[in-house]
Amino acid sequence: MVIKVVALSGSLRKGSYNKGLIRSAVELSKGGVEGIEIEYVDISPLPLLNTDLEQEGTFPAEIEAFRQKILGADSILFASPEYNFSVAAPLKNALDWASRPPNVWAGKPAAIVSAGGGFGGGLAQFHLRQVGVFLDLHFINKPMFTPNAFQPPAKFNSDGDLIDEGTKEKLKAVLVSLKAFTLQLQGNN
Repeated sequence: MVIKVVALSGSLRKGSYNKGLIRSAVELSKGGVEGIEIEYVDISPLPLLNTDLEQEGTFPAEIEAFRQKILGADSILFASPEYNFSVAAPLKNALDWASRPPNVWAGKPAAIVSAGGGFGGGLAQFHLRQVGVFLDLHFINKPMFTPNAFQPPAKFNSDGDLIDEGTKEKLKAVLVSLKAFTLQLQGNN
């Protein structure tokens, strides 16, 4: 059985370390972690949440396509940068759109990874977990993944690609945990 994971990055920047984490997770799913398939879904085309865009229970095409991706996934991988001790606006926007009735997040297992300064994105992760409670998302508890991207050894290259093997191993552990938790929630443990 292959677990289908939708991966979202809260950063829209091309050289984002958080996008780099998603790229590494996709690579790991192609050889390092068996039984998991990760699809990156770009949230940059989503308009800002405006319920005036909903017409008679339907959504704009880009929102409906996004919601269908979430609905069809077995689990979700969030890469969340930390902006002002919280979740980045693009990610919050995506969370809100997919929560519009019917909430397509409900019951989904999820994991969060982040990379940044000081706390490595840890405060954004805690805030995302708080939002996830209302959305009925079920997050893995461990391992936490919050590397400080600016402390030696170098973890990313100038393109935002993850280059540190130790950090890749920690990312792999997150994916293994997400897979196991997804199978457990599906009753396939």
